[in-house]
Amino acid sequence: MTTPSHRRRSRPRRPTALVSAVAVAAVALVVSLAVAFRPGGGTTDVQDAAKPVAGTRVSDSPTAGTPSASASPQPSVSSASPTAPASASRSAAAATASARAKATTAAPPKTSTTGSLAGRIRPGVTYQGVATSYDVGNGDGACSFGPTSDVMTAAMNTADYETAQACGAYVAVHAGGKSITVRITNECPAPCQAGQLDLSRQAFAKLAPLSAGRIPISWNLVGSDTSDTISIRYKTGSTQYWCGIQALGHRNPLARLEVRTSGGWKRLARTGYNYFLSEQGTGCGAAIRLTDIYGEQLTVEGIAVKANVVQSTRVQFSRH
Repeated sequence: MTTPSHRRRSRPRRPTALVSAVAVAAVALVVSLAVAFRPGGGTTDVQDAAKPVAGTRVSDSPTAGTPSASASPQPSVSSASPTAPASASRSAAAATASARAKATTAAPPKTSTTGSLAGRIRPGVTYQGVATSYDVGNGDGACSFGPTSDVMTAAMNTADYETAQACGAYVAVHAGGKSITVRITNECPAPCQAGQLDLSRQAFAKLAPLSAGRIPISWNLVGSDTSDTISIRYKTGSTQYWCGIQALGHRNPLARLEVRTSGGWKRLARTGYNYFLSEQGTGCGAAIRLTDIYGEQLTVEGIAVKANVVQSTRVQFSRH
């Protein structure tokens, strides 16, 4: 009888299931006791172990695909940390920029900011030396300005004369609490030393008695307040094939004289007698460009080659 036999064989499974359930309960009890009595263990550990995984921060789980319930819109440490260094960098950069600004705006020596084209005699510099005197005669001198009734003139020592670069310069001379202004029209050769001025007798007398002969002085370059404009003169013998050009009445010392050519401006060499020469005739009769020691440039047009004729212009350098 197949059916009863089959039923009898299936009944004994109930006790087996019951035994299995008891065994599982016993194992669970043993595990619970083991956890409870481990060092530092307790019921709270069991509770913590049972917390849902949803309580874990997303940033702690590299496999999380979506933010968890505990995620907040507040910036994490990793997103906030670059802010502090950037702020510090901006502060440091601002401090550096401020320091640079102070260094830039600090007043530098006058010699470095003005008269960049000057030679030995520079604006803003006070020179020490001695003054002597001489008879200027008709007022002419090495600068080739020609006779003049102006007696407030001086001859510059050869070193500071510097191949006529001092010609036409105005200098203030100080001695014994007195000051005068003279124009350089001549050169004082040896034994005149660097810093020495050989004044006209009229100019010297305003500082000390002529009998003093030689007095200590200080002097410095100054600007002229003349309202006259500059004049141009071609040297005697000048033609379109050879010429010497001279500028007269310039308010500031002259640094360069150039002539216009087909290839651009050509700078002419200056002589010790204060003419600028074009020995091959280049630019003779063409436009002339004058540059003072401050870098100001003036262009003169329409000056014909007329030997030893003073021709007026309409230009003048700014006063400094």
